[in-house]
Amino acid sequence: MNRDVFKGLIALKQSEMPFSALPRDICLPIDGREIVTVPGVRRCGKSTMMELAVNALLASGIPKERILWIGFDDERLARLSSDDLDGILVAYMEMHPDIPLKDVYLFFDELPLVDGWELFVLRVFKNYCKHVFVCGSNAHVLSKEMKSALRGWPHEVEAWPLSFREFCRFKGVDPDGFLEADLARVRVAFDEFNRYGGFPAPVLEKEISAKFRILQGYFDTMILRDFVEHWSISDPALLRHFLKRVMGGIANPLSVNAIFNEVKSMGFKTAKGALYEWLDKACGIYLFLEAPKFSRSVAKERQALSKYYVVDNGLRTATLLAQADDDGKQLENTVFLHLFRNKGAYGKICHYRERQDCDFVVCRETEVERLVQVSWSLENPNTRKREISGLLEAARTLSCSDLTVVTHDEEGELVEDGRRIRIVPGWKYCKE
Repeated sequence: MNRDVFKGLIALKQSEMPFSALPRDICLPIDGREIVTVPGVRRCGKSTMMELAVNALLASGIPKERILWIGFDDERLARLSSDDLDGILVAYMEMHPDIPLKDVYLFFDELPLVDGWELFVLRVFKNYCKHVFVCGSNAHVLSKEMKSALRGWPHEVEAWPLSFREFCRFKGVDPDGFLEADLARVRVAFDEFNRYGGFPAPVLEKEISAKFRILQGYFDTMILRDFVEHWSISDPALLRHFLKRVMGGIANPLSVNAIFNEVKSMGFKTAKGALYEWLDKACGIYLFLEAPKFSRSVAKERQALSKYYVVDNGLRTATLLAQADDDGKQLENTVFLHLFRNKGAYGKICHYRERQDCDFVVCRETEVERLVQVSWSLENPNTRKREISGLLEAARTLSCSDLTVVTHDEEGELVEDGRRIRIVPGWKYCKE
């Protein structure tokens, strides 16, 4: 490989520093001596998180000459092999002969496009440089595959679509304003967020048709690149139907067996095991996130049906035909994503289902921290009775006193069965 190409790419990226990028809530660590990997769903801003890390380095006084960034999705690098990767380091040293590699910060964007990349990264980290950042699309490396490839070395920082606070910043809305006009703008922003999600590029589009076009393109790319190409799946039509079927069933325990019987009756030919594998792979690329049924028995938890939530409401809205109860399902999905991204390393989000249901059991290690029920509205007496009864049953069974009902726009507090229940609107809850 001609090292002049590497030099041109390095110089071009350095000329663009600092990058123009809107801030995110989660920042990559820049002061450690480790391999930092950034897994996450497609197009959620993994490269932007690395750009923000570069900006933080520059702000701390690191000159841009000590930052090496290569993006491997350049067509000139399409035929690159692992044997060529050393040329990147040689090219950089020829450009900056007075800067030792140990003082350089290495940013490799889409490096997993190159076969054998992991051995190169390990060698560089062990022998030359302790500041290595890697991100890549899920078509080429998944989170668990990246951990395995790097032999347990990486510090993993998961990337997600925008949180509601980040969404407000992107839209120029103050989420903490006190004026009536501020609160009105937050409410309007939340309704948009709940329906169209938080992928950065669609958020910045004003026209709904443009949002849909981008989001439908994301879904199509996931099917083509993350499934059909990566795992050689031969029936994309069935795959598309299956993924849409899972999307349509959020907020309810998912029976893969029921979907299998359904697709058989439609004339599709597949094995039940293939559907289970597809669901597992869809979770692996962060398309779906699992909320198992709460049980203190691991065996019982695995035997019970789990709920599955989609990583972004916009994907679901752009992919499915509107349903009568979509607002409530979307709100439950939004609350789950808020809980999931804030659960921490030792947290877990489950659902409760015995005689009655409670949407979310928030656990920290072996302890139940709080219970959360989601309902679009409690104005209907039957709905109110059902939601509160399910919450109270879970509270008694799990000995939990922190109880919340998240609604669209209702707020208050009530005491039932001697227990205080907080009622909070989604736009306020998702700022916490």
